[in-house]
Amino acid sequence: MSRSRHTALFAFITAAALTLTACAEPTGTAGGRSGGTAAEGRVPKTDVVSAVRKDEAAARLLPAGVRESGTLRIASSVGAPPSAFYREDGSTPVGADIDFADAAARVLGVTLEREVASFEAILPALGSGKYDLGTGNFGVTDERRGTIDFVTYINDGQGFAVREDSTLQEVTDLTQLCGLNVATAAGTTFEVTLQENRPRCAAAGRKPYEVKTYADPAAIWISLQQKRSDVVMSTINGLRYAVTQQEGLRFLNEFKRLDVGFAFKKGTPLAPAFRAAVNRLKEDGTYDRILKKWGTAGSAIETSRISPPELK
Repeated sequence: MSRSRHTALFAFITAAALTLTACAEPTGTAGGRSGGTAAEGRVPKTDVVSAVRKDEAAARLLPAGVRESGTLRIASSVGAPPSAFYREDGSTPVGADIDFADAAARVLGVTLEREVASFEAILPALGSGKYDLGTGNFGVTDERRGTIDFVTYINDGQGFAVREDSTLQEVTDLTQLCGLNVATAAGTTFEVTLQENRPRCAAAGRKPYEVKTYADPAAIWISLQQKRSDVVMSTINGLRYAVTQQEGLRFLNEFKRLDVGFAFKKGTPLAPAFRAAVNRLKEDGTYDRILKKWGTAGSAIETSRISPPELK
C-alpha cells in the first residue's frame, strides 16, 4: 500500500482529531511540521524508547554474526492506529508495534533496518530470508506456528464493530453473522476464521454470510459506512480506537483473544534474545510506558514467550 493511501486512511479514521484516548498519555505538543493540523497534534509523541539502554545479558543471546554486524532487517506492516500508521504528513511510521520493535532493538544493542511491507507479504518473506523479523500485529495461531516462530509482546485478538443502526448486540458464535456481509482485511486470521466457519450457516439451514476482504484498511470502514458491509471483524485494539474516530459506529464485542508477537523464520536463533529483550522492557518499566502511550494497557502480557500454543 502506498504512503498516500495510508495518509488517506489516517485522515479518514481520525475524522478531524486524533483523541488517541482518554486512557493514553496526553502529549501537550503541537503538530510535527509547521502548520500541522489539530489531528497531527493529537498523535502521542512521548518518547518512550530513546532512554532504553543495552542489556549485555540479553545481547549475548544474539548470534555472533548479528552482534558483529549490529543490524537486523525488519519488515513492518503499516495499517492503522494504534499498532502502526503514518502521521498525517505520510512520513515515518509510528505506533505501538514500532515502539516495541525499536525498544527491543535498543536492549539488544542493534540497529533495525526497517522496510514497510504489506501484511500478507511479510510472513512468506521471512521464510525466504528477505527479512530477519516482522511486525504487523501478527496473532499467534497453531497454523502459523508450523512455519513461523513468534516472540510475544502483547495480547490482542479478534473483535467486531458495526454501525449504530445495527441490530447486532454481540457475536458469540459466527452463525449469528449468517446472511450478513462481513468486512475484514485480506490475509489475516480474521479472514481464515470467517472462511473456515462459513459452511456452518448452510449446515444450520441459513444463508451463509459473505466475506468481503480488503487490502486497504480504509476501504473496510468505507464499506461499513456506505452499508456495503454490515459488520467489521478486526483487531480488538484497532476496532476500539477506530470507532472513537468515526460517527455512527460502535464496538460490538471481543470474540477471541490472541497473543501477538514479533515474527521470525521457523527455527530462528534470534528468538531467545528477543524474548529476553521484551522481558527486560517489562522489568525497567518501558513496556508499561509504551502501552500507556498508545492506550492499550489491556493488552499487557505477564511474560514474553516463544511460539506459545494458540489461545483457545
